[in-house]
Amino acid sequence: MEIFAIRLKSNEDLRQSLQNFAEKENITAGFILTAIGSLKKATIRFANQDISTVLSDKFEILSLNGTIATTGVHLHIAISDQQGKTIGGHLSDGCIIYTTAEIVIGMSEKFTFLRTLDEQTGYKEHEIITHSTQPILEKERV
Repeated sequence: MEIFAIRLKSNEDLRQSLQNFAEKENITAGFILTAIGSLKKATIRFANQDISTVLSDKFEILSLNGTIATTGVHLHIAISDQQGKTIGGHLSDGCIIYTTAEIVIGMSEKFTFLRTLDEQTGYKEHEIITHSTQPILEKERV
């Protein structure tokens, strides 16, 4: 496993920054190990909703989980407001960093993550390609 540690700064878009980082580093099978920080705007899609909700306030990032790859990111976030009220859902574009976000990303070379249309759900779903870990042996010489 390879590990990346990044810090996002004020006014950066959390989701877009992670997608850009995956593309820059050619991450084909990444996952969030840990993440903390703050937002000044949260754009979250709640369960079974078609559109995202935009929340404008100061929030602490309590948790960020999911996968990132050059083919797309699928992340869920939990945040809390100034009274400690916690809310979470699907991370959408438009989550804007308030002061900072400290994120540690793991990457496996054993897999490639794809996003392919699932006819049953109607969404692009996670497809996992496993790479062989057995060494390729040279052919015997005659």
